[in-house]
Amino acid sequence: LANFAKLGIKPAKICSDAVFLRRVYLDIIGTLPSADEAEKFISDKTPDKRAKLIDGLLNRDEFAKYWTLKWCDILRVKSEFPINLWPNAVQAYSHWIWNAVETNMPYDKFARALLTSSGSNFRDPAVNFYRSTPDKTPSGIAKIATLAFLGSRLQDWPEYDRKEIEKLFSRISYKKTGEWKEEIVFFNPEIHDEMTVDMPDRTKLKIPSGHDPRAAFAGWLAGPGKKWFAEAAVNRTWFWLFGLGIVHEPDAFGFHKKNDGFLGSAVGAFTGRAQCVNTGNPPRNPELLGYLADEFIRSKYDFRELIRMIANSATYQQSCVPAWEDIIAAGKYFAVYPVHRLDAEVLADALSYFAGVSPQYMSVIPEPFTYIPAENRTIELYDGSISSSFLETFGRSARDTGFLTERSSQITYSQRLFLLNSPIIQNKVTNTPFLKTIMENAKGDSTNIINQIYLLILSRYP
Repeated sequence: LANFAKLGIKPAKICSDAVFLRRVYLDIIGTLPSADEAEKFISDKTPDKRAKLIDGLLNRDEFAKYWTLKWCDILRVKSEFPINLWPNAVQAYSHWIWNAVETNMPYDKFARALLTSSGSNFRDPAVNFYRSTPDKTPSGIAKIATLAFLGSRLQDWPEYDRKEIEKLFSRISYKKTGEWKEEIVFFNPEIHDEMTVDMPDRTKLKIPSGHDPRAAFAGWLAGPGKKWFAEAAVNRTWFWLFGLGIVHEPDAFGFHKKNDGFLGSAVGAFTGRAQCVNTGNPPRNPELLGYLADEFIRSKYDFRELIRMIANSATYQQSCVPAWEDIIAAGKYFAVYPVHRLDAEVLADALSYFAGVSPQYMSVIPEPFTYIPAENRTIELYDGSISSSFLETFGRSARDTGFLTERSSQITYSQRLFLLNSPIIQNKVTNTPFLKTIMENAKGDSTNIINQIYLLILSRYP
């Protein structure tokens, strides 16, 4: 609000209960509310019903399924080219990620588990973090680590800082086993030299001979680098909930050096000699980003608590109708809720729900042949190699780079034409089991019929 006052922006009003209901269902669990759920919530007069709804959604099974899908984009969970994890590893890795989300593993422990993992890609799932890149050199691994946990693109860093970070991943080795496409990833203790790494904030990590530098990096993330680490995480979460990052693009936290100091990705992330200002891609509201990061750290990196805090805010619950004339500025500074398109998987599940049928996916790649059970939702489709023309049309992430922007939220002519003209959509609409039930229950009352169709599809009354 202070930022709005400074910029002369008037924030939008709070959205209606019906709009909030649909928004929070889609954003938190990737699932539409049923007509009964919509009717019950809209008629509920309890003053704290929105907070209760958020708590309930955070504890539903769909929450872990949907947010696992999001993390699978970031961590490049994909069987085939160019990642080549292979189906056995994808199964193990995606289940490990799901378990971390389901049990609400603290984010710092999640990062440490991935960064310090060693073992078989089939039997030690987290080690697939080091296999999910075509470039397994120290440079290639450093790129995926800084992208995942600092939201930053290493290739854009100054050469000195880039080379220093790469040293942390110089003792990783790979070896095959007798099992087809199994691979062991391990810290190689035979590289004995003592190592000193000059981190971007000018913290010096001294790593004795025989010690794993990856653990030192994880320790730095949870210690001197924690503000940058936390800001990248909360910015990504904000992007997932708003479709727009506080720092945007959300995986392009940038920095450059100036004189002796470090001008870096996180605002106020470091103190002392290394003053940190995001000059490359600054946040739209530095105070907001800093506050969220502080709260995330205070909660001991609790992702559910972070989502709960944002979803309960007036900012998240704003109308999508701006109260200020400059619509572009209102959207840029979060003075209005930015409308964004449904994820491809969420839209596919919604259409399947209306049709009363399960989505069907399979992979004919014989490594092994993959069959997806009919009861599985599209939001549970964790292997990026198993796709469909529908998912590709609606912008599903290719998972080749780990960039959030690989998932396209653009609205295209081909999408419009598909929804208007596709016989698949026509059959789903024509054969839906809901219409017969609605017609029978309405007993000829046309107003009731229209109300029930709106509640079913749009979660509101006309």
